[in-house]
Amino acid sequence: MRLLLVEDDDHVAAALSAILARHGFDVVHARSGEEALQALLPAETAPFGVVLLDLGLPDQDGYEVCGKIRKRGSTPVIMVTARSDVRSRIHGLNLGADDYVVKPYDTGELIARIHAVIRRPTPAGAEASGGSELRLGPVHIELPTRQVSVDGSIVQLTRKEFDLLALLAQRPGVVFRREQIISEVWRTSWEGTGRTLEVHVASLRSKLHMPALIETVRGVGYRLVAPAT
Repeated sequence: MRLLLVEDDDHVAAALSAILARHGFDVVHARSGEEALQALLPAETAPFGVVLLDLGLPDQDGYEVCGKIRKRGSTPVIMVTARSDVRSRIHGLNLGADDYVVKPYDTGELIARIHAVIRRPTPAGAEASGGSELRLGPVHIELPTRQVSVDGSIVQLTRKEFDLLALLAQRPGVVFRREQIISEVWRTSWEGTGRTLEVHVASLRSKLHMPALIETVRGVGYRLVAPAT
């Protein structure tokens, strides 16, 4: 699989490229936001399976580059950032990033996150529901098109945000354990995904403008509280 590494530090890029190559990735290195956007233009070569985007670029803000990448297509984007606060992470997810890794990071964590975002499972719980859409008050979830709207207005969600919402919406009121959500949405049992889950929940609450829709059950997990109709 081809991977676009957007990193302005050649030493970091060289070391990381070697590690990624050992895990089977064909790495293309871009040193700036402009180089990254040019590399993503349609070409005869195979498309990129994932973009690893460092936010500290010399020519453009990494968030801006992420937004431009998302407008061009659905290639998964993982942000690499030293900004560890939740607000920054949510901002990145709102722009369309699929995940984030905070520096300094363990390379095993990075590889695990890459494999998690490049998997494209069927929308969580679609087969079990036997239907193609879910309605929860003003929230309308279309499983085949992976589209979500609130009061008729389309809400742009990332791949994992949609999978998380679709999973919880299958059984409103039922508590899903954190381990179960991580297993079904991220297809992993890796404990480090827990923080990512919290950020995705916070992002969903923000994007849907419904902070009470997803309830945290302390020490257990989350459940979706169906809004009154």
